[in-house]
Amino acid sequence: MAFRPILGIDPGSRAMGYGIILDSGAGIKFETAGVLRPPQDLGLAEKLLFLFDGLTKIIDHFKPTVSAVEAVFNARNARSALILGHARGVALLASSTRALQVFEYTPAQVKQAVVGYGRAEKSQVQQMVKLLLNLQKAPAQDAADALAVAICHANSTLNRIAARPGLRQGDR
Repeated sequence: MAFRPILGIDPGSRAMGYGIILDSGAGIKFETAGVLRPPQDLGLAEKLLFLFDGLTKIIDHFKPTVSAVEAVFNARNARSALILGHARGVALLASSTRALQVFEYTPAQVKQAVVGYGRAEKSQVQQMVKLLLNLQKAPAQDAADALAVAICHANSTLNRIAARPGLRQGDR
């Protein structure tokens, strides 16, 4: 049974979570996860470059064909939303430059797919990721969120029915 690697990304400029699961169509298993943390003393442009370089290295090493990215839904203020948008742009660009299909999911969609409740707490998502992937311990928060996005994609109807090259969530 062939496994297809799916990259999940939880965007952030201070901490960008990533997680790769392997999807066989009949089940999923854990491949890797982590958090990219740019040095705090870097300016925004340098932080974004750090994140881009880190993501492209992960993509080049693990060779996923699909990238699932958490969509921006809310931020504390306009500046936070703008910076988060830049980080999401890096995730989308890194995925696109490596010819990955890119799908986006709202936090509520991710929580619904992983916990069964769209308003679940972050700690509930962490614990369900641990259980679903049969991990010894819960991953770091940002890594767990990224893995949850990948799990959401693996379980999505679009993915199961007919994911074809060039088809993105917005094309439905």
